[in-house]
Amino acid sequence: MKNNYIVKVLLYVLLTLSGLIACTGDKTQKSQHEHLKGQQYTCPMHPQIIKDEPGKCPICGMDLVLKKSNNELVPDSGIANMTKPVNSHVIASIPTIKAETGVKIYTSEINGVIAYDSRNRNGIASRVGGRIERLLIKYNYQPVRKGQLLMEVYSPELAAAQQELLYISKQQPALLESARQRLLLLGMLQAQISQVLHSGKINYRIPVYSPIDGYILESTATGSKQAAVMPAAVPAAVPAAAGMDMAGDNATPPPSIPVSSSITPVLLREGQYVNAAQMLFTIYKADALVAEFAFPPALAANIKLGQKILFYPVNADSAMRTAHISLIEPVFRNGLNFTIARVYLSATDYRPGQLVHASMPVVYTKGWWLPKKAVWKMGTKSVVFKKQLGVYKPIPIQTGVEAGELIQVLDDIGNWDVAANAAFLVDSESFIKTENTIQQ
Repeated sequence: MKNNYIVKVLLYVLLTLSGLIACTGDKTQKSQHEHLKGQQYTCPMHPQIIKDEPGKCPICGMDLVLKKSNNELVPDSGIANMTKPVNSHVIASIPTIKAETGVKIYTSEINGVIAYDSRNRNGIASRVGGRIERLLIKYNYQPVRKGQLLMEVYSPELAAAQQELLYISKQQPALLESARQRLLLLGMLQAQISQVLHSGKINYRIPVYSPIDGYILESTATGSKQAAVMPAAVPAAVPAAAGMDMAGDNATPPPSIPVSSSITPVLLREGQYVNAAQMLFTIYKADALVAEFAFPPALAANIKLGQKILFYPVNADSAMRTAHISLIEPVFRNGLNFTIARVYLSATDYRPGQLVHASMPVVYTKGWWLPKKAVWKMGTKSVVFKKQLGVYKPIPIQTGVEAGELIQVLDDIGNWDVAANAAFLVDSESFIKTENTIQQ
């Protein structure tokens, strides 16, 4: 009987404990149900998946987690940044740097070329229509001297004017001066007119002479004048003689110049007809050259007229010389926008087409400066990685010139913490996604 009493007591205790556990479980489930009411669940890897009850992601199979109203995940706020796309949000331990400012002086290296001075050139045009009877110019950039015979032209108009001169000189001497003036306007020289009056014979071949020393170029030539090879010296000028023999065949011929691919034969031929006012040749003075240097737009804003520049031929840095910038000309050529700075040279041993190298100190007083490796180039855009709340965000910036190992930044980034090496933060499998505006 004692054993039956013990069994009954144990059964009573077990039933009491079961009731208490059941009540506690109901209260816990009820509390959890009230806590999760109105909550949403999302996938940590696919935020676009949103559901009203727990479950698994239909894409990757991960368990769904609670989602806050500000789109942040509940389980662990420390990994929230790691779940964002790497092309707009990067976590790394790369050290940061700050931009420098202040006045900086850098020496800029510029390339240039020696060219003819377009201010000192003379054009030779035909004043009358006629036929070329004799042509002494055989190739472009042929050296000529002042007074040298270039060609002889037959013109019916000039022949008629000379016949009129001879008639007036015998029949109406009072009109002789007017007849002389007409021949002068048609291109004949005073000595040639006097020779016609003295001999009483018409000159059917009118010679054309060079007005200056230099190198002659046919007006229809397609080659660039900068590519020409010019000899080191130009023959001395020969005084003009009177009449038909002025600096003609009796003159000492000019020295020949070395054959070059830039020297091409002229297109004019003997027997060819030319029209009145037709430009035939251009003569560039041998002692008038210029050095033209091309500046990129970012550097061109810092140069000015009269600024000193040091230049020397390529591969001959010992032959340095100084000059001052005399002309600044904006140029748009072959789809490129740049600025040409021109330096006028005189009494120089440079040759057209010769490449030169220049060094010019430039003072910069504006902007901020970063190492080049801290700026990532994206075509026409430049990007830096700014550190915010423990992560790096790519932000576009406006850059200026590059001087040595530094690059100028035109935006105000003085209080930014920037990644020291932007290349380490670039994802090779995706493009960098930047914000539209600069964040301060």
